[in-house]
Amino acid sequence: MPMGIEKLDFCFENLLVRVTADRNHPEIQLAGLSIGPFEEGNDYEMYYWIAQELAGAGIVHFSEDDLLKATSLYKIQWKERVQIPGQISDLAEDFYPKLRRYLADMKAEIAKHPEKAREFEKTLHSAWDIVNSRLKKIITLSSGPTQTGQIQKKLTFEERFIYAQLGKVISEWKAQILNFEGER
Repeated sequence: MPMGIEKLDFCFENLLVRVTADRNHPEIQLAGLSIGPFEEGNDYEMYYWIAQELAGAGIVHFSEDDLLKATSLYKIQWKERVQIPGQISDLAEDFYPKLRRYLADMKAEIAKHPEKAREFEKTLHSAWDIVNSRLKKIITLSSGPTQTGQIQKKLTFEERFIYAQLGKVISEWKAQILNFEGER
């Protein structure tokens, strides 16, 4: 993963998320941090990385808002396809970290349930379709005049990073192409 993506993933891992306790559990002591106690059915807010561990242990589950699902992925894919040229739809700031984790979870699930391989391939195809569609739009946007804050607000952190990098490269390239000695 490029260094910028690793930093963004680190930030995502340290975001607060909502979880619901699946069972009662006593307080857990970590180095400098205590979590719980948990009471079945109650909602709690905690760092994503802690919630991930507790969910894996069957103590909590993520709220619906903090999960990416195939249906939401297909809606995003459809939205990207119907946008008029030069327009890009809103995408949640944490879309790509959630997408990476969703795909990794699906892939791990195939080891236990091989029949899910087809579903994974379909989801992976949708993910690539979204990424490629948005990347084409970002390339177009970055090769034109600097975009307004309104357009840039629709981009995720990862997309703003590539937008800025492409903008610099394209501007430098244009300047070099049109920099000539003498007259025609």
